[in-house]
Amino acid sequence: MDAHLDREIKLADLAQLVDMSQFHFGRLFKQSLGLSPYQYLLQQRVERAKQLLKQTDKSIMDIAFDCGFNSHSHLSRRFRQLTGMTPKAYRVG
Repeated sequence: MDAHLDREIKLADLAQLVDMSQFHFGRLFKQSLGLSPYQYLLQQRVERAKQLLKQTDKSIMDIAFDCGFNSHSHLSRRFRQLTGMTPKAYRVG
């Protein structure tokens, strides 16, 4: 998942990779990591965005797309949800 954060990642595709049903894969994933595959993916995308915000001068919109978000506002909403601050505030801080 981490290597393809910029792409659409579907539960069905992940389950198919390990030859499991979506339900069984999702259940085992959550048991193993404590997060659903979707929650894990969001968390990893926000972590990548945090790195890019601190290490590059890319625009927040470009970072959003590089991390697999479909818009600046989608990144901002999820970023604030997980960190308590906006991407811009994180970059400045």
